[in-house]
Amino acid sequence: MEQKSANAIVSLRNIYVEFDSEVILNHIDLDIKDKEFVTILGPSGCGKTTTLRIIGGFLNPDEGDVYFEGKKINKLPPHKRNVNTVFQKYSLFPHLNVFDNVAFGLKLKKTPKDEIKKKVQQMLAIVDLKGYEKRSVAKLSGGQQQRVAIARALVCDPKIVLLDEPLGALDLKLRKDMQQELKEIQQKTQTTFIYVTHDQEEALTMSDTVVVMNNGNIEQIGSPTDIYNEPVNAFVADFIGEANIINGIMIDDCRVKILGQELECVDKGFGKNTPVDIVIRPEDIEVVKPEEGQLKGIVTNTVFKGVHYEMTVMCENCQWLIHSTVSQEVGTEIGMRIIPFNIQIMNKMFPTANNEFTATVVSSDKEYNSIKIDIEGNIIEVENQYFEEGTKLFIVLPPDGLHIAGDGNGDLNDVYIESVIWKGEYNEIILESDERKWLMKSDQDEQVATYCPISFDFSKAVFTIADKEESD
Repeated sequence: MEQKSANAIVSLRNIYVEFDSEVILNHIDLDIKDKEFVTILGPSGCGKTTTLRIIGGFLNPDEGDVYFEGKKINKLPPHKRNVNTVFQKYSLFPHLNVFDNVAFGLKLKKTPKDEIKKKVQQMLAIVDLKGYEKRSVAKLSGGQQQRVAIARALVCDPKIVLLDEPLGALDLKLRKDMQQELKEIQQKTQTTFIYVTHDQEEALTMSDTVVVMNNGNIEQIGSPTDIYNEPVNAFVADFIGEANIINGIMIDDCRVKILGQELECVDKGFGKNTPVDIVIRPEDIEVVKPEEGQLKGIVTNTVFKGVHYEMTVMCENCQWLIHSTVSQEVGTEIGMRIIPFNIQIMNKMFPTANNEFTATVVSSDKEYNSIKIDIEGNIIEVENQYFEEGTKLFIVLPPDGLHIAGDGNGDLNDVYIESVIWKGEYNEIILESDERKWLMKSDQDEQVATYCPISFDFSKAVFTIADKEESD
């Protein structure tokens, strides 16, 4: 059986991976084109390294198929795949010199000595290490060691090179230098590079195509320009570069309300009076006189960044970030002008404005006006509410009715933090428990892809008796 999209060297189909009952990859599909530099980008725990390991043959998916040049290779071991890997710690052999490290794979293949010498010298020239053949790898700099690792991976002429955060161990300046060098090496060799990182700058700098992942899913695939300028949702916008992500209402096609002000935009098809997420990049806000802007704000902080000034501006209790070549003093009122093309409209990541769910009353106390309800097998007491035992309730809980339990003991424990998006006034956090997702507002910043206990403030909830449809 063969399956291949146009010009795809690797295709993943319906890949599902689970570990200890946790979903690592959630039925993803991905095509990687030949001779491309593809970066898989996302936060820790999103599934990007697992994807790389599946392509390399180091891990078999629980479900789904892997195709190489149209042929299914699920059962093909790593050493039989035309793929080599460069790891973050390089995995060089300290007892071998540069030449022997690079030649190692060729010697395993019993390549003739003359051919080994020729190929190693050619590859060292490509990675700018000509003349380093007899050097001890232990005496090389981090960047030089990385180039040796890349030369070793490329010398056997693989179709694909997998790179698992190979710049992570380098200092900032060297990392920036190596970004350009890696791209040049890929272009010289015309080899497909599949690069894994959580660093947005690396992805934007080096890639032909960026694959943004979160929580075991692929959020968006596109060129660096597309990903930056046309993010599909707030997670991508927040993860790729700096952005002002604001709640808004799509009044009608090409008309949106932001902080009570109506602005023109270019997006259509969201419907009338629809809650949306709005993304405006800091560099897309023009600082003008207060009367000349669609929005007004007070400058609360200014930092010189070399190329531009980064200003924090408070507008209607909402914090904005602006990049401008002209500085404004703290305390100055400014106007903020945004052209329609620079206002990006996106659907909300959470399907409703509030948490809506059903729960069953497991016991009730009419005297004390309280009930106990079952949420995912956890019995939780609710005060100042009374319904008869066995009643199925439909509960509407606003996002500020949830909070992370500071003492570590919540109504629900081990809840997964899926995304944290700063909305100018608060963090909008999407969490996932065993049976559903939850929406929470918080002043605190939380770490994505970690677990936490959450508690409910049911004094802010609305309880009604669920009808049969809601119960189902």
